Amino acid sequence: MVINPRNASRRRDDARPKHCSRLGFTFVELMIVMAIIAVLLSVAIPIYSRSIIRAKESVLKNNLFTMRTVIDEYTYDKQKAPQTLQDLVSDGYLREVPIDPMTGSSDSWKIIQEDSSNTVNQQQPGIYDVRSGSDKTSLEGTPYSDW
Repeated sequence: MVINPRNASRRRDDARPKHCSRLGFTFVELMIVMAIIAVLLSVAIPIYSRSIIRAKESVLKNNLFTMRTVIDEYTYDKQKAPQTLQDLVSDGYLREVPIDPMTGSSDSWKIIQEDSSNTVNQQQPGIYDVRSGSDKTSLEGTPYSDW
């Protein structure tokens, strides 16, 4: 009996089931996919973190504007500046002292007192301005404590 080499190879291929011909991915394919994911993450993470910082800066600007407006309204209404930020809450000008988004606390605000010679009530100088208690710098390069 003469065996044809073409038929012999066909018999070996026929012995293996068709569905087992290729299971899974090769190592090179997996490495390419991992490299693509790493590149995408290296681009996305800085953009995401910068957008979070921008949102916090926006909240800080809004909180500072609100507190400065309320301090001015309190001073005009009461003919004296508030002694603490809690005075604004207790007299109904604010529901609560806002949280400084850069520090995550409502107790970290840096309070700037009035100059006693320029106050409405010279015996009780009060709060003139409020700034962030954070020591970090903004995306623009200015310290948050200068805003």
